[in-house]
Amino acid sequence: MHIEEIEKFIANKITVEEAFVKISFKKRDPVYGLFVKDKDYNFLKSKNFWRIVTRNGFEEYSKSKNMALARMFSGSEFSKLTSVKDMSEI
Repeated sequence: MHIEEIEKFIANKITVEEAFVKISFKKRDPVYGLFVKDKDYNFLKSKNFWRIVTRNGFEEYSKSKNMALARMFSGSEFSKLTSVKDMSEI
């Protein structure tokens, strides 16, 4: 996906109630995560890289906001983004 598509999704589809995202990839299984807007967000975005906390780190990240729990993903590998209301349903 292109930077503009991802940025538009983040701006229009991610809300407090629907912060979780299913990220489908072209060549691998989907990942569930949260996009993280940190101090280097604009720099990474310009390169089409995105910092995402995956499902196994949600609980600890919500308590600590530890950026070491986030992983970097290339937006060019994304095929589809879908907002998820409730992670307990997955």
